[in-house]
Amino acid sequence: MAQKNGIGKIIATAVIAGALGGGITYGGISYFDNSNSSTGTELISGSNKNGNTKVSNMKVNLSTQAEKAFNATKSTVVSVINLQRESQSDNTLAGILGGDTSSSSKSKKSGELEASSEGSGVIYKKSGNTAYIVTNNHVVSGASALEIILSDGSKVSAKIVGKDAVTDLAVIKISSNKVNKVATFGDSDNIKVAEPVLAIGSPLGSQYATSVTQGIISAKKREVPQTSESGQQIGNATVIQTDAAINPGNSGGPLINLAGQVVGINSMKLASDQQGTSVEGMGFAIPSNEVVTIINQLIKNGQVVRPALGIGYTDLSNISEEQQRSVLKLPKSVTQGAVVLQVNANSPAKRAGIAKYDVITSLDGTKITEQSQLRDILYKHKIGDKISVTYYHKGEKKTSTITLNQKATNKVLSEASK
Repeated sequence: MAQKNGIGKIIATAVIAGALGGGITYGGISYFDNSNSSTGTELISGSNKNGNTKVSNMKVNLSTQAEKAFNATKSTVVSVINLQRESQSDNTLAGILGGDTSSSSKSKKSGELEASSEGSGVIYKKSGNTAYIVTNNHVVSGASALEIILSDGSKVSAKIVGKDAVTDLAVIKISSNKVNKVATFGDSDNIKVAEPVLAIGSPLGSQYATSVTQGIISAKKREVPQTSESGQQIGNATVIQTDAAINPGNSGGPLINLAGQVVGINSMKLASDQQGTSVEGMGFAIPSNEVVTIINQLIKNGQVVRPALGIGYTDLSNISEEQQRSVLKLPKSVTQGAVVLQVNANSPAKRAGIAKYDVITSLDGTKITEQSQLRDILYKHKIGDKISVTYYHKGEKKTSTITLNQKATNKVLSEASK
């Protein structure tokens, strides 16, 4: 997703000498200023005899599979404009400068819709008078209204059908009047490492709509951490890694194979590591097989229903050693697990005998080494499944079976929230 106020702020490195020499910058692009005493068109002595260079009339008839794939898909890719309401008049600057700050001053009206950010999307279904677009949840998050710019430049309004923060996917709908083509999904399980792919979208916003970049599949199933709005890790996402250039504004656009099929929805890129080292060529897309599963549920139910234990929990490492012995009654041999800080009434965990201050060390046969694993394990199952759980209750090791038959919720809690 591209922030609206950052669109177009590009520094062209090829003209840095011009900028340093008095070049003028318009909209972030550096141009040369030739308004000095020299006109820039003086003739050097003898140079007027050989000015006969011409453009060759040779034509290259080049038609690649990448070009065919792009042409087959480009009309289905759209720009998604997130419109939000201005909360108050923007007259702060006028006050600082001594200007008029009264209600009669020229300022934005409270409640006025304005473009907050821009992203991409792809039209994948047409049914009667409605066309459906898949994009990222973060592209439409917080929107008061949505505007779609089609590939031909037409603007239409859109409404949210459903969204899912866990997978960062959303489905929106528009009138199908101007929709003539929809994209098709390929099988993301069949993609191969080093296979060529294209990313299509609106990097930095709609002014660069339907931009295409080419790369390869760098990895089929890459685990990347997911964090909550508070910055706490809540699990891992399994995504496709690609070196096709993905920039802010590409979010929600398709990653396609050379057959023109959507194999992923572009969602994020890695710009730097934890040490601040700059990173290039590491973009990530949500696999198409997961996309199809989620968007079908969003259209059917407006949400994604997932199983949960119905507990609040934290990582054992967040509990001091003294409390691990005095409160949790854990033996010294237990060093990893998820500490239960809250159990919802009538939840699957409650019915399985799990109580506050129990420590879950294994779920569905997988050893719990960090709290985020609980969510990852649960989301591989559906409501009605039975899974095994191993936990410590007042220092005693216990096993039980949990039936995932309720739409309960899990919550990651900090130690301070006990």
